[in-house]
Amino acid sequence: MVERKLLVLFGSQTGTAQDTAERIGREAKRRHFSCRVEALDSYEVANLIKEPLVVFVCATTGQGDPPDNMKMFWRFLFRKNLPPSSLCQLDYAVVGLGDSSYPKFNFIAKKLHKRVLQLGGNPLLPVVLGDDQHDLGPDAVIDPWLLALWDKILTLYPLPPGLEIISPDVRLPPKYTLHYLAEDSPHPGGSLLQLTAPGAVPSELHPFAARVVSNQRVTAGSHFQDVRLIEFDISGSGITFSAGDVVMIQPQNRPEDVQQFCQLLRLDPDRCFVLKPTEPGTALPALLPQPCTIRYLVTHYLDISCVPRRSFFQLLSYFSTDELEREKLQEFSSAQGQEELYSYCNRPRRTTLEVLWDFPHTTCAVPPDYLLDLIPLIRPRAFSIASSILAHPDRIQILVAVVRYKTRLSKPRCGLCSTWLASLNPDQGDVRVPLWVKKGGMKFPADPDTPVIMIGPGTGVAPFRAAIQERVAQGRRGNCLFFGCRQKSKDFYCQAEWEELVTKGFLTLFTAFSRDQEEKVYVQHRILENRRLVWELLSSRSAFIYLAG
Repeated sequence: MVERKLLVLFGSQTGTAQDTAERIGREAKRRHFSCRVEALDSYEVANLIKEPLVVFVCATTGQGDPPDNMKMFWRFLFRKNLPPSSLCQLDYAVVGLGDSSYPKFNFIAKKLHKRVLQLGGNPLLPVVLGDDQHDLGPDAVIDPWLLALWDKILTLYPLPPGLEIISPDVRLPPKYTLHYLAEDSPHPGGSLLQLTAPGAVPSELHPFAARVVSNQRVTAGSHFQDVRLIEFDISGSGITFSAGDVVMIQPQNRPEDVQQFCQLLRLDPDRCFVLKPTEPGTALPALLPQPCTIRYLVTHYLDISCVPRRSFFQLLSYFSTDELEREKLQEFSSAQGQEELYSYCNRPRRTTLEVLWDFPHTTCAVPPDYLLDLIPLIRPRAFSIASSILAHPDRIQILVAVVRYKTRLSKPRCGLCSTWLASLNPDQGDVRVPLWVKKGGMKFPADPDTPVIMIGPGTGVAPFRAAIQERVAQGRRGNCLFFGCRQKSKDFYCQAEWEELVTKGFLTLFTAFSRDQEEKVYVQHRILENRRLVWELLSSRSAFIYLAG
């Protein structure tokens, strides 16, 4: 009897590929496969030569780049010395998730499919290319492709005698079970941040709890947009960075949202629990301490402010005791209901918490065991570092535009991370933020004589502030900045700093204030006006051009 074992490997940046991978994992369990779902970089890639059946689900980010959690796998796969028959035992299929408004649409999935084929793999189906731009999202092409995939897989790996496919009406067991500790058991401490081990460089699994030094609004009080310059103390963290690098910040939910969530689901926020995996071999969530309180789980882990995906409605429908609510949830999770789901959820940016409000009978019936299946974890947010370690040792500064906008819902939409950061007040004691640093995509020239032309409208100027500070500290003069904003008096970030550098001869500055005169003026108008200088720097002095939005 052939072993019925399926491995689903994903590379995901925003969570969509992971969501699709987990959906394939659930569908595999309904067909009685023993199935693991793992991020590509968590998987021991050398074992791939022993795998019989693998489905790869991968997103493409930026300009045709692999997501962060598959970068190591990607490097390994393209090693020159891999024999062309390495994967000849492997049946595989590739799901791509991308956005056709980018030139390198689904580049990673296409390239992965081709490379596994080169290494001897047997493709079950042609690669499927999910598109964010499609009216019904990536599922429009993934749904029919999956039906064909299961047909193909079941001909190669038929169901064991006497077993049927588990009906979609039957709820699968949760990934973990929550075991409450006795009411009087000692509480884990309030700040359960898993601090970096001494000597280890901070990372996603071990962030550094950096102290907030200052949090200053840099737009006029009368300006519609609240923008902050926030400074963190990273002394003792071992963090090093250069201009163009990115700081990753792990945000948390607002206390009032946490309280509301607990009330809706009838959870006691102070109860302690430990998690146990339902199936042996399932790893526990890395960022969740054991034991843990419900409050910590909801504050730091569950993304209750994200716009829920289709899989959320599907799982929620199983708990519904109310017929009307159940029918609506089933409609939202069906292929036919995707347009309606889009206009209910995605277009107005309705949050998970708001959806739970709209389905009160179902929400109060959700078993706590399913919380981690139902709601994804809070993802870290990336910010360009806006300062240089040479100008500000042991410090990281970021420029944050607080996200707040209106949709047809009465309550304004607020960005989870920017709203939380803006609310932190260092005068109220020791305020900490979990963070770590990642290499950015911008590299500045090593040759001190190479001039740099930087175009940074709005908060896009952040990485250029870091570059200019770094270059000035090294005594480099060829710095040319085009900065644009609405009004000189309202949102001209770091004005005094730029003007001082101009006076000292370190910076050539061109500004465009779009609303300060009748006709709108943008950075591109200033570039056109100064085309002779720009061309001179490019043609005679081999200048580098950088653009950040």
